Amino acid sequence: MGAAGAVDSRTMRVSVVSPEQLLFEVDATAVVVPAYDGLVGILPRHAPFMSLLGSGILTVRGVEGTRKLRVGGGFVQVNANVVRIVAESAVVTGAA
Repeated sequence: MGAAGAVDSRTMRVSVVSPEQLLFEVDATAVVVPAYDGLVGILPRHAPFMSLLGSGILTVRGVEGTRKLRVGGGFVQVNANVVRIVAESAVVTGAA
């Protein structure tokens, strides 16, 4: 698995970064992001996209389970089946 994308066309590579550290990087089947102006659902092969990150719960449905974080501020970028979430603040709230 390289930086170019996810394992196959049914997944996408998702990385979540805070100012302190890389929180996690996983292959995922879906992401729900609290964008500045509302929730945004992202699936594999999503069109290129960039938005300010709002405050709320970020949900990442990974290949190995679901992760939830409370995030606030920052941005989300989608490009070439890679989702990058850079959050000013991020706290893990749950995992399945």
